[in-house]
Amino acid sequence: QVQLVESGGGLVQPGGSLRLSCVASESIFSFIVMGWYRQAPGKERELVATITNDDAPRYHDSVKGRFTISRGNAKNTVYLQMNGLEPDDTAVYYCNGLFKSIIRTTTAWGQGTQVTVSS
Repeated sequence: QVQLVESGGGLVQPGGSLRLSCVASESIFSFIVMGWYRQAPGKERELVATITNDDAPRYHDSVKGRFTISRGNAKNTVYLQMNGLEPDDTAVYYCNGLFKSIIRTTTAWGQGTQVTVSS
């Protein structure tokens, strides 16, 4: 099983920045796509950004131009740089990935990290 460990959430003022990190625990797997989803209170979970193993990014319209997803140098690591944060970005952010090994594919979710944008 792949476990995802997230870090980097916190409290920030509007206009501020945060960087989220996500690392997968199992090196025998390689990711096909990894990314970030978020869920605000009373709302459904939504895609924020994803990146494929050949570096093709995808963003929710509301974060285009403000957020950047990237792969780390370490295997199965992704980052989400969030600039120009707005109160509507407040949510629990979850890392997600689709991984493959020689014998199978599997998906994984992190436990979530809270991002709060408030003055």
